[in-house]
Amino acid sequence: MINIRRFNTEDIKPLWELKQRTIHQVNRNDYSLAEVTAWAPYEYNESAWIGRVTKIEPFVAEVDHVIAGFADVQDDGYIDHFYCSADFQRQGVGKALMQAILNKAVVLNLTSLYAEVSITAKPFFSHYGFVEEQAQTVPVRGQKINNFVMRKLLG
Repeated sequence: MINIRRFNTEDIKPLWELKQRTIHQVNRNDYSLAEVTAWAPYEYNESAWIGRVTKIEPFVAEVDHVIAGFADVQDDGYIDHFYCSADFQRQGVGKALMQAILNKAVVLNLTSLYAEVSITAKPFFSHYGFVEEQAQTVPVRGQKINNFVMRKLLG
Protein backbone atom coordinates (compact mmCIF):
# COMPACT_ATOMS: atom_id res chain seq x y z
CA MET A 1 0.00 0.00 0.00
CA ILE A 2 1.27 3.45 -0.96
CA ASN A 3 0.63 6.31 1.44
CA ILE A 4 0.87 9.88 0.13
CA ARG A 5 1.45 12.54 2.74
CA ARG A 6 2.68 16.10 2.98
CA PHE A 7 6.37 16.83 3.47
CA ASN A 8 7.74 17.45 6.97
CA THR A 9 11.16 18.63 8.14
CA GLU A 10 12.34 15.12 9.08
CA ASP A 11 12.15 14.32 5.34
CA ILE A 12 14.81 16.83 4.27
CA LYS A 13 17.90 14.58 4.22
CA PRO A 14 16.05 11.37 3.12
CA LEU A 15 14.56 13.22 0.12
CA TRP A 16 17.99 14.48 -0.93
CA GLU A 17 19.37 10.94 -0.63
CA LEU A 18 16.46 9.53 -2.65
CA LYS A 19 16.93 12.14 -5.40
CA GLN A 20 20.67 11.50 -5.48
CA ARG A 21 20.35 7.70 -5.68
CA THR A 22 17.57 7.86 -8.26
CA ILE A 23 19.54 10.08 -10.60
CA HIS A 24 22.68 7.98 -10.25
CA GLN A 25 20.92 4.60 -10.52
CA VAL A 26 17.89 5.19 -12.75
CA ASN A 27 18.71 8.22 -14.89
CA ARG A 28 22.21 6.81 -15.46
CA ASN A 29 20.57 4.57 -18.08
CA ASP A 30 20.00 7.64 -20.28
CA TYR A 31 22.76 10.04 -19.21
CA SER A 32 26.53 9.79 -18.91
CA LEU A 33 28.33 9.55 -15.59
CA ALA A 34 29.56 13.14 -16.04
CA GLU A 35 25.99 14.34 -16.68
CA VAL A 36 24.43 12.61 -13.65
CA THR A 37 27.31 13.76 -11.44
CA ALA A 38 26.73 17.37 -12.56
CA TRP A 39 22.96 16.96 -12.09
CA ALA A 40 23.30 15.28 -8.67
CA PRO A 41 26.70 16.07 -7.18
CA TYR A 42 27.83 13.98 -4.23
CA GLU A 43 28.43 17.01 -2.01
CA TYR A 44 25.41 17.68 0.19
CA ASN A 45 24.71 21.40 0.53
CA GLU A 46 22.32 21.23 3.45
CA SER A 47 21.29 24.89 3.57
CA ALA A 48 20.60 25.03 -0.19
CA TRP A 49 18.57 21.81 -0.10
CA ILE A 50 16.60 22.89 2.99
CA GLY A 51 15.70 26.12 1.20
CA ARG A 52 14.67 24.35 -1.96
CA VAL A 53 12.66 21.48 -0.52
CA THR A 54 10.82 23.58 2.07
CA LYS A 55 9.87 26.04 -0.70
CA ILE A 56 8.37 23.38 -2.99
CA GLU A 57 6.57 21.49 -0.15
CA PRO A 58 6.43 18.14 -1.96
CA PHE A 59 4.12 15.21 -1.54
CA VAL A 60 5.95 12.21 -0.08
CA ALA A 61 5.10 8.62 -1.04
CA GLU A 62 5.71 5.91 1.55
CA VAL A 63 5.54 2.14 1.31
CA ASP A 64 5.63 0.39 4.70
CA HIS A 65 6.92 3.63 6.30
CA VAL A 66 9.82 3.81 3.79
CA ILE A 67 10.03 6.91 1.57
CA ALA A 68 9.53 5.62 -1.97
CA GLY A 69 9.27 8.90 -3.87
CA PHE A 70 8.36 12.56 -3.82
CA ALA A 71 6.89 15.15 -6.16
CA ASP A 72 5.51 18.66 -6.08
CA VAL A 73 3.35 21.03 -8.05
CA GLN A 74 3.62 24.78 -7.71
CA ASP A 75 0.78 27.31 -7.82
CA ASP A 76 1.40 27.98 -11.54
CA GLY A 77 1.27 24.26 -12.44
CA TYR A 78 5.04 23.72 -12.56
CA ILE A 79 6.22 20.30 -11.40
CA ASP A 80 9.72 21.00 -10.11
CA HIS A 81 10.58 17.57 -8.66
CA PHE A 82 9.22 14.11 -9.43
CA TYR A 83 11.35 11.20 -8.21
CA CYS A 84 10.59 7.55 -7.50
CA SER A 85 13.23 5.60 -5.62
CA ALA A 86 15.28 3.12 -7.60
CA ASP A 87 13.95 0.49 -5.18
CA PHE A 88 10.30 1.26 -6.01
CA GLN A 89 10.26 1.67 -9.81
CA ARG A 90 7.14 0.34 -11.59
CA GLN A 91 5.26 -0.34 -8.35
CA GLY A 92 2.61 2.39 -8.54
CA VAL A 93 4.52 5.09 -6.65
CA GLY A 94 4.67 7.43 -9.65
CA LYS A 95 0.98 6.85 -10.34
CA ALA A 96 0.08 7.72 -6.73
CA LEU A 97 2.24 10.87 -6.81
CA MET A 98 0.75 11.95 -10.15
CA GLN A 99 -2.75 11.50 -8.73
CA ALA A 100 -1.82 13.72 -5.75
CA ILE A 101 -0.59 16.37 -8.20
CA LEU A 102 -3.76 16.12 -10.29
CA ASN A 103 -5.89 16.44 -7.15
CA LYS A 104 -3.99 19.55 -6.07
CA ALA A 105 -4.33 20.98 -9.59
CA VAL A 106 -8.12 20.80 -9.19
CA VAL A 107 -7.93 22.61 -5.83
CA LEU A 108 -5.67 25.27 -7.38
CA ASN A 109 -8.03 25.52 -10.39
CA LEU A 110 -5.12 25.04 -12.80
CA THR A 111 -5.63 24.87 -16.56
CA SER A 112 -2.37 23.01 -17.21
CA LEU A 113 0.63 21.30 -15.63
CA TYR A 114 4.16 21.53 -17.00
CA ALA A 115 7.61 20.19 -16.20
CA GLU A 116 11.15 19.93 -17.48
CA VAL A 117 11.33 16.17 -17.93
CA SER A 118 14.38 13.94 -18.26
CA ILE A 119 14.83 11.47 -21.12
CA THR A 120 14.16 8.76 -18.53
CA ALA A 121 10.88 10.26 -17.31
CA LYS A 122 9.50 11.29 -20.71
CA PRO A 123 7.57 8.01 -21.35
CA PHE A 124 5.97 8.21 -17.87
CA PHE A 125 4.81 11.80 -18.39
CA SER A 126 3.59 10.98 -21.91
CA HIS A 127 1.51 8.13 -20.44
CA TYR A 128 -0.27 10.72 -18.28
CA GLY A 129 -1.10 12.97 -21.22
CA PHE A 130 1.85 15.36 -21.12
CA VAL A 131 2.94 16.52 -24.58
CA GLU A 132 6.41 17.67 -25.53
CA GLU A 133 6.51 21.40 -26.19
CA GLN A 134 10.24 21.69 -26.66
CA ALA A 135 13.46 19.72 -26.45
CA GLN A 136 16.18 21.65 -24.69
CA THR A 137 19.77 21.43 -23.56
CA VAL A 138 20.41 22.87 -20.11
CA PRO A 139 23.93 23.74 -18.88
CA VAL A 140 24.55 22.24 -15.42
CA ARG A 141 27.95 22.47 -13.72
CA GLY A 142 29.88 22.32 -16.98
CA GLN A 143 27.71 19.63 -18.61
CA LYS A 144 24.94 19.97 -21.19
CA ILE A 145 21.90 17.97 -20.10
CA ASN A 146 19.11 17.20 -22.54
CA ASN A 147 15.52 17.25 -21.37
CA PHE A 148 12.04 18.22 -22.52
CA VAL A 149 9.49 20.85 -21.56
CA MET A 150 6.22 18.93 -21.39
CA ARG A 151 2.70 20.18 -20.68
CA LYS A 152 -0.65 18.61 -19.87
CA LEU A 153 -3.84 20.58 -20.46
CA LEU A 154 -6.45 20.06 -17.76
CA GLY A 155 -10.23 20.13 -17.86
